[in-house]
Amino acid sequence: MPIIEVNNVTKEYRLGQFKSLRQSIMSSFDRWRGRWVEKQSPFKALDDVNFKVEKGEVVGIIGTNGAGKSTLLKLLARISTPTRGSVKVHGSVAPLIEVGAGLHPELTGRENIYLNAVILGVKRAEIRKRFDEIVQFAELEEFIDTPVKRYSSGMKVRLGFSIAVSIDADILIVDEVLAVGDLAFQRKCFDRMEAMIKRQGKTVLIVGHQIRQLERICSRMLLMDKGQVLMDEEPAKVCYCYYSMTNKKVHEQRALSNDKIVGEVDVDEINVLDITLFNGAGEPTDVLEMHGTVRIGVRFEVLKDLASLGILLGFHTSDFVYITTTTTDTLSSRPDFGIGSHYVECYLDDMVLKPGSYSVRLSFYDRYERVVWYGENLKNFKVIATDADSFKLPRSGLIDLKFNWDFDRDVLISGKKV
Repeated sequence: MPIIEVNNVTKEYRLGQFKSLRQSIMSSFDRWRGRWVEKQSPFKALDDVNFKVEKGEVVGIIGTNGAGKSTLLKLLARISTPTRGSVKVHGSVAPLIEVGAGLHPELTGRENIYLNAVILGVKRAEIRKRFDEIVQFAELEEFIDTPVKRYSSGMKVRLGFSIAVSIDADILIVDEVLAVGDLAFQRKCFDRMEAMIKRQGKTVLIVGHQIRQLERICSRMLLMDKGQVLMDEEPAKVCYCYYSMTNKKVHEQRALSNDKIVGEVDVDEINVLDITLFNGAGEPTDVLEMHGTVRIGVRFEVLKDLASLGILLGFHTSDFVYITTTTTDTLSSRPDFGIGSHYVECYLDDMVLKPGSYSVRLSFYDRYERVVWYGENLKNFKVIATDADSFKLPRSGLIDLKFNWDFDRDVLISGKKV
């Protein structure tokens, strides 16, 4: 039997200004007299959502802001109730919905630990046994007797998460909060959740924008948009779809604004006019084949003579993970460019990027290493693979390097045969 069942769930909210009693009475009187009264349609935060979660599954929920992710988690945590449909949760829940949620600002960290334990149904004797572990994990030994109102947002996150994961609940629900802590604490949180998943078999539902971290720990992901579940698949497929949606949205917004390529750093010495990708056949394209050849052409205008100009070109993911970078510094000498229009191409014989959505970043810098133009997310493109390659490729990783294998061959290590 599934541990969580969401059946035809819709959650509606009324938008607009709250009406006074007098306004409500006048509206009722107008309707009684047959007059037209403006009626605002409710906002659907969730629209006929259906899915099930089995015990021990780790389900990530992703989507743009306003997609309904947090609303869904609040229903699962029994903080809110659906307008229509049913939510069935078979087991105890440890929710971590918002930063500092459930923490009383006037109470100390110590008092909040015991208060939250009581709320979550944990006996005082049990929480006393785990108290030192909770404080140590939260790294709040010096501040545990300080009122929570004096905690930073990161300290509140550490305390809230530490309490939530210490509770022996069947289901852990986490919403966004891991993005607030520092990098070391984020790593520790994910390590703790992986331990809970692999060794204790806990069921976890987690919402976040740290897509790559979610992809690593989740066994399944839901992609939500405008209150609906668009996709319920294995993490790699859902993340690929999400990145494609994001790139499409960025491309549409850029097309509506203007055709000029705008850099993040621009000191009026260079204008980038166009960036074009060409496949092995020399055709302009935004879709490249894995392990095929690619040429990147950049057309730009120089407004001031620039001697020994450095050019940097690189690829990054939709979430700005830099994958590779090349520069003209590797040449024997950097070229000079006079005032006027110019064109430069960079060649790549083997496109090792795995199927996915990527972008081009570009930079120009003078002989003194001063950046005169820099931009990211300048040209969006996709990498695809043949059906045979797609079937063989492992799901994780960003690049596909050609490794060779040997079996049952004697090798020498430190002069000894093994």
